[in-house]
Amino acid sequence: MKFTKSIILAGTALTGLFATTTYAQTTGSDAVEATVVVTGRRGVKSIDGALTKESISKSRSTITQDYIKTQTPGQTILQTINLVPGVNFTNNDPYGNSGGNLRIRGFDGSRVSLTFDGVALNDTGNYAIYSNQQLDPELIESAAVNLGTTDVDSPTASATGGTVSYKTVKPTKNFGVDATASLGSDNYTRAFLMVNTGEIAGFTSFLTYSQTQYDKFKGPGKMNKKQVNGRIYRTLNDAGDFVSVSANWNVNRNNNYRNLSIAQFQANPNLDYDATCVQTVTGTGGAQIQSGCTNFYGQRINPSDTGSLRGQFKYHILPNLVFTFDPSFQYVLAEGGTQFENVKEKDSRLDLSGTDTAGPGVDLNGDGDTLDTITLWRPATTNTHRYGVSTSLIWDLNDNNRIRGAYTLDYGRHRQTGAFGYLKADGTPVDIWGGRDNIANAVKAADGNVLQNRNRFSIAKLEQFALEYRGQFFEDKLTVNLGVRSPVLTRELNNYCYQPSGGDFPRCTTEPTTGTPTASGNVFLVGGGTTQYIPPIKFKKEYKKTLPNLGVSYAFTETQSVYASYAEQISAPRTDNLYKYSRAAAAGSPLVVSVAEPETTQSIDLGYRYQSSTILLSTAFWSTKFKNRLVTTYDPETQLSIERNVGDVDQYGWDGQVGWQATKTLSLYGSASYNHAKLSNDLQLTATTFLPTKGKMLVETPEWTYSGRVQWNILPEVELGLQGKYVGERFTTDVNDEKVKSYTTFDFDASYTLPFAKSTVLQVNVTNLTDEVYLGSLGSGLNAQTVLDVDPNTAGNQSKAGVTTFHYRGAPRTAMITLRTKF
Repeated sequence: MKFTKSIILAGTALTGLFATTTYAQTTGSDAVEATVVVTGRRGVKSIDGALTKESISKSRSTITQDYIKTQTPGQTILQTINLVPGVNFTNNDPYGNSGGNLRIRGFDGSRVSLTFDGVALNDTGNYAIYSNQQLDPELIESAAVNLGTTDVDSPTASATGGTVSYKTVKPTKNFGVDATASLGSDNYTRAFLMVNTGEIAGFTSFLTYSQTQYDKFKGPGKMNKKQVNGRIYRTLNDAGDFVSVSANWNVNRNNNYRNLSIAQFQANPNLDYDATCVQTVTGTGGAQIQSGCTNFYGQRINPSDTGSLRGQFKYHILPNLVFTFDPSFQYVLAEGGTQFENVKEKDSRLDLSGTDTAGPGVDLNGDGDTLDTITLWRPATTNTHRYGVSTSLIWDLNDNNRIRGAYTLDYGRHRQTGAFGYLKADGTPVDIWGGRDNIANAVKAADGNVLQNRNRFSIAKLEQFALEYRGQFFEDKLTVNLGVRSPVLTRELNNYCYQPSGGDFPRCTTEPTTGTPTASGNVFLVGGGTTQYIPPIKFKKEYKKTLPNLGVSYAFTETQSVYASYAEQISAPRTDNLYKYSRAAAAGSPLVVSVAEPETTQSIDLGYRYQSSTILLSTAFWSTKFKNRLVTTYDPETQLSIERNVGDVDQYGWDGQVGWQATKTLSLYGSASYNHAKLSNDLQLTATTFLPTKGKMLVETPEWTYSGRVQWNILPEVELGLQGKYVGERFTTDVNDEKVKSYTTFDFDASYTLPFAKSTVLQVNVTNLTDEVYLGSLGSGLNAQTVLDVDPNTAGNQSKAGVTTFHYRGAPRTAMITLRTKF
C-alpha cells in the first residue's frame, strides 16, 4: 500500500478497505486521517450510519447523516450520540431546546471538548457545553466521539474526558431546495429551508433558515429557537485542496423548567413554576414592600444569541507538503441564574449616602417617596468575543512516514455584567437584558452609574503547539502514532466590584470606603456596616503542560486488529473558581493551598476491532488516573463556595459495541459500558473536618449503561427503527447517601418515501415510547443526610448537616410527524 499524494491512513491499514471521508476535528486532522484506497475485499462502511468503520489507534465512535436524519427533527446532536458506549446525555426536554447534561466515561461536559468544523464551543470561562445552541441536524455530515482522549491538535485546556466533534455538510454542485415541516406534541412546530445555489464560477454554496417553537411539556412557558446558516465552498484542484467559509447564527428564547428534589418528584413529577405573578405589597403608609414572585415562570428565562464565522483552507505547497488554516470568530450574548432582587429605595448603592436607612434614597417606583422596597430585574449577562485559528503543516517524508506540526490560538474576551432593569406590572422584565443596552430601562445610582449585580472582565488565551509522527511498518500491518501537544492557558481576570470576604455576593458600588484597611488589605464600606470587603482586584494566572499522545495498532488479519493508546490531558481552573480562590485566599481560608492547580489525567485504552463485510465490532478496556480532582465545596469558616482538590480518583471500565448488517434490509446495533469511578480520599471540609467519601462512586455516574437499535426496511419505501437506552442508578451526593433509580427509554421512528418531487419523505418519531417517568439531568451535593463524626480528632460528634439536591424530570412520551422534500 502507498500513501496518496498527501494523505495517510490513521491507524491500521487493513481495517480501511474502502475510500471514505474522515471524521476528525480540524482540517489538519482531516488531512492526516483521510483514508487511502487499498486493494482487497470491500467491507461494510457503516451500519446505517449508527456505527461507522474506524481505523485509528484510540477509542472512537462515529455516526453519520444516515442515522442523524432518523432522529427527532431539530434535535441537538448531543442527544443523537446517546447510543455511543460510554456516553450518557440527559435531555431536559424532548426536542432539545432546554439544554441537557453530557457525561462521557463519568466526565461531565465541562471536561469534554466540543467542536464543530474544528472550532471550540466550550465556554471560555467555565468550559460549559450549551447543547441547545448546536447546529441544525440536517447540516451535520458526521459526529465523532473520542472516548477519554483528545486528538493531538484538540483546541482545549479543559478536556480530560474526551472529545465530541462534528462537521458541516458541503454544498451540492447542483441547484436544489430542501424543505422540512414538523408538527408534534406540546404544540411543536418546526420549519427548515435550505437552498443550494449549485456551482457558480467554481463556487458552491448554501443558505438555510430554521424556526422552532413549542410549549414546555410541564408548567407554563414556551421554547423558541431560530437559526441561520450559510457556507461557501470551492475545490482548488484534483488533490483535494479547498477553501471554505461558513456562518452560523442561533437565537434561543426559552422559559426554564423547575428542577425538583427527589421528594417533590415523588409527590408530583409535574410540579413547575406559577403561571402568573401575584405581587403582594405589605407595609403601611409610604413604606411598602413588594414581593418578588420567586416562583413565577416569566422571571425564569434563558435567552441567548450566538454566532460564528468559520474558515477552512487546505493547500499543497509541494506534492508532499500540505498547509491547512482554520480561522474563526464567535459571538455570545447569554443569561442564566436567578434574575430578580428586592432593593430598598434607600439602598446606599443608589444614593451613595453611606447608610441603607437614613439617606435620601432614589424613587424607583415613582410614587413620590423613597421608603419602598421594589423588585428589580437583575440579569446575569455574559458577552463573549472569541477569536481562533488552527493551522497545520503536514510533510510526507516518504510513502510510510509523515510528520505534522500544528498551532492553535483561542482568544476569548469574556464580559460578565448584571445591569439592573425594571419589571412590568405582570412581573415580566421590560427588557430581558435589563439595563445593559437600554438606558431608559436602566436603574441608575445618584451619580448616573447603572446599578450592577456583578461587573467582571476576563481574557482567556490558549496557545498550543503540537507535533505528530505517523508511520506504518511490516507491510502496513503496524501503525505507530507519536504525538505531543503543549497548551498554555493564560487567564487575565478583573473584578470591578467589592467582594465580601465572607460571602459570594458582590457589592458593585461607587460609595466611599471607611475606616482603616485590615492587615490583609480588606476595606469597609459604609453601606455594608462592619462587613469586610475585598477591593476590586486584577490578577493573572497561567497554566501550561506538555502532554504526550501515543497510539499503536496492528492488523493481524483482514478483519481483525488491536490497538493501544496513552494520552495525558489537562483541565485548568475556571474563571469563576479563580475569582473565588482569590477571595478565599484574602479571607485566610485553610482550603486554598492547591485549589488553583489544574486537573490532570493519564488515560490508557486497550482495544480490539472486528470489521467484516457484515459485522462491525469494537471493544476496549480503559483506565484513567485523575490527579488534583477539583470539586466545588462550601467552606464554613469563610462562608465561601470554593473549588478545591480532593486528591486522586481512579477510574476504569469497559466499552463495547457491535453492528450487524443481517440482511440488505435489516440491521442491528448494540452497545454496553461499565464504569468503575470512585474517589480515593475523604473530602476535607475544614482544617480538621472530613466527609467519608473514600471509596464512594462519583456523582451522576451510572455503573452500567446499555443501548441498542433495530432498523428494518420492511418495503423499499418503508423504513422502521426502534432504539432503547438503559441508564443504571446514579448517586447525587459525594458520600453516596442519596441516589436516583435506573431508567429505560425507547424511541421509535418510521419513514415512508412518497413519489413526489426529487425526494419526499414522511417521517414519524415517538420518543420515550413507554412514557417512563424518571429523573434525567441531576444536581449534586456533598451529603443529603446528616453525617456525624466529621472531626476524628475532637471528642464528641461534630456533624455536617445534609443539603437538598435538585434535578430535572425526563421528558414524557412525545410524538411528531415530519414531511421532508427536495426539489
